[in-house]
Amino acid sequence: MPLSSAKSKSAQFALASAFFIQGFLAITYLPRIPEIIDQIGVSFAVWGLIIGLAGLGSLVPLLITNRLIGKFGTRPIVRISSVMIVLATISLGFATNGWMYFLFHALMMFSMSFFNIAVNAQSVMLQKKVKQVILGKFHAAWSIGAGISAAVSGVLASFMSLQLHLILVGALALVAFEVSVRKMLAPSEDGHHEERQASRKVPFFKSPTQLWLLGAGFFAGVFPELVMMDWSAVFAKQIMLLNPTLGAIPFASFTLAMIIGRLLIGRVTKKYHISDLSKWGGIFGAVSMLLGILLAPPLVSTSPILALVVLSLFWAITGFGLAPMVPSFFGAAGHVSGLTTSQALSRMSMVNAVAVIGAKIFMGALAQGIGLDLAFILPVALMFIAGVLAGRVAKSSKRKEAVNNAFPLTGPITVVDDL
Repeated sequence: MPLSSAKSKSAQFALASAFFIQGFLAITYLPRIPEIIDQIGVSFAVWGLIIGLAGLGSLVPLLITNRLIGKFGTRPIVRISSVMIVLATISLGFATNGWMYFLFHALMMFSMSFFNIAVNAQSVMLQKKVKQVILGKFHAAWSIGAGISAAVSGVLASFMSLQLHLILVGALALVAFEVSVRKMLAPSEDGHHEERQASRKVPFFKSPTQLWLLGAGFFAGVFPELVMMDWSAVFAKQIMLLNPTLGAIPFASFTLAMIIGRLLIGRVTKKYHISDLSKWGGIFGAVSMLLGILLAPPLVSTSPILALVVLSLFWAITGFGLAPMVPSFFGAAGHVSGLTTSQALSRMSMVNAVAVIGAKIFMGALAQGIGLDLAFILPVALMFIAGVLAGRVAKSSKRKEAVNNAFPLTGPITVVDDL
């Protein structure tokens, strides 16, 4: 069914708003992670185990959400999962032990995964109807929401309790979600009944070698960003001795630089191939992350502000280096022999989701065993590896695909269809 111009614009604004709100919610508790760790009374090793195993919550929606979309449409799932996200996020502030936090965090990951698949499915359907590339601005809205949240939440952490912070943000997000959902495409408009694809069945474990290399590169490129989300606030408090407000600055600079880098992809790829940008971005980004870890902490005792500036500067370079990484692997997924783009993306993201669970647990064990500063060697090494792999296996990415995928979501696959 064709859409009117007014309905198309309204739906696009609603989707952009939903992505922005989710990005804001996904980051709002990060500056409070040191406080949460103290509140639930766990070690770094146990913290890594909790956030790693909680990722299992995101796997179930990958397997069933498309079937629910086929039956009920996207909007009902977006509405239900948005409420679940808000409730799960608020609950994080009320966990008093590791088991409670694990349960709440797993529920949040479960809800986020359902939301991501449904809202991205509607975005793809809307893009097909309007015959324009619109996905980039939706994912850009998510990234911008995340960046703003890092800064705002750092300020809130300086004078507001954790529980009140999450309740306030959650309540505002709940209202904003409902306003946005009402303007999205209705089940009768989103075309979910026509989304059955006739693609050749290829067993998962018989996927082409190129797919496994892309999956490895995708994981290596995503994990450093996840480490920054999970551990940057802890690093700021434990190693840099910063309060929550100042401690949010390094992550905010990292996020802002990554957003700017992705905004520039369309312009820069006119001259350089996305795989070359990813290769050198991964190599130089890894070096800059390492330099921040090595150079900033020794300055804390003599000049805390200089230490903060040094760390923020090097981590901003890291974010800039990471900017083209995931778009290059996403773009190359469209050129895996024998698989459709959705199959390749689904399998890459399933590999990534499983690998991230183990890597988060290992990161926590490293932080406990050798110290958090030395544990950052893991994301440094992975970012370097991602750069090398991007230079070798992402050469099939096209400029248009790089621009379209400039703002991929970090986390569960956007649309899972036929693993």
